[in-house]
Amino acid sequence: MTQLTDSRPTEPPRVFRVLDWVLDRSVVLGYSRIGHAVRRRWWDDDVPAGMLKGRHVLITGATSGIGLAAAAALGRLGAVVHVLGHDRDHLERSLERLRVEVPDGDYVSEVCDISDLEDVRRFGHDLAQRVTDLHALVHNAGTMARERTETAEGHEVTVATHVLGPFLLTHLLHEPLAHGDGGRVVFTSSGGMYAAALRDDDPDYGEDGYSGPKAYARTKRMQVVLAETLAERLAGDRIVVHSMHPGWVDTRGVSRYLTVFRAATLPFMRSPDQGADTLVWLVASPRGAQQSGSFWHDRRPRPTSYGRARQQTPTQVARLWEYCTEATRDSKGSP
Repeated sequence: MTQLTDSRPTEPPRVFRVLDWVLDRSVVLGYSRIGHAVRRRWWDDDVPAGMLKGRHVLITGATSGIGLAAAAALGRLGAVVHVLGHDRDHLERSLERLRVEVPDGDYVSEVCDISDLEDVRRFGHDLAQRVTDLHALVHNAGTMARERTETAEGHEVTVATHVLGPFLLTHLLHEPLAHGDGGRVVFTSSGGMYAAALRDDDPDYGEDGYSGPKAYARTKRMQVVLAETLAERLAGDRIVVHSMHPGWVDTRGVSRYLTVFRAATLPFMRSPDQGADTLVWLVASPRGAQQSGSFWHDRRPRPTSYGRARQQTPTQVARLWEYCTEATRDSKGSP
């Protein structure tokens, strides 16, 4: 893998840094299209066309919303984009749309249910044989359940989709990610994770009073913590790991599960393209190879907690890692 040319932006003026801080803390302004419009005035130059020519990128949950927008953008940059979805018919319709929107794009259809660990093993082993040099793995697949549902392996479906499946797939694709100068792993998290503490004592949400939105926030917190831990553990292989949140984006999941929230914020919501911007930038920009383990929004690293209530202890982090390791072992005790 040829290393991307490094490019460090000039430090933005102090007035922008102050404004950026205000936008971030206000939430409503920072997460909306307003924050995107203001911040882009001081962004780095966009990645030039062809920057990812021939590089392989895998995006899970890429058949709609942010994932589909990211697939289109990365295709325009020349990447070979592996578009992963769990429904073959829906996947093929999305591929047709991408090929119309990006006629010169190079797209590969991949079928896998990220919540099904056995299916993840099948797919991960298969892709590692077909793609020996993987530039980036984007964990974008997401779900929100109305009631508590378990997978075939007995895991709550949200944690299986957002945490266990990505954990296992990252492990299975370690070798192609570590090839050459190392690859990148990006988790699409959510600003909603600020409302949740790390629950290492009940990761599968087996307690009474299940809430789909709360399960979503809890697993998005897990993703951010997991990205930090993976960044430390994979640094020796020059694999960079990031998490990011897209702000408030009008996606199919929001319209289906958060109808009241969508009705109140729709005029200010970002488009999927705007929501995908930081994700694409982390995959394609030279700066995406820096500051591994950071949590990003609008092309800048952000705090992962506000106040001591949301901070996790080293013991909690270790327990999360142990849970992921044990939960993703197969019947023979191997990942």
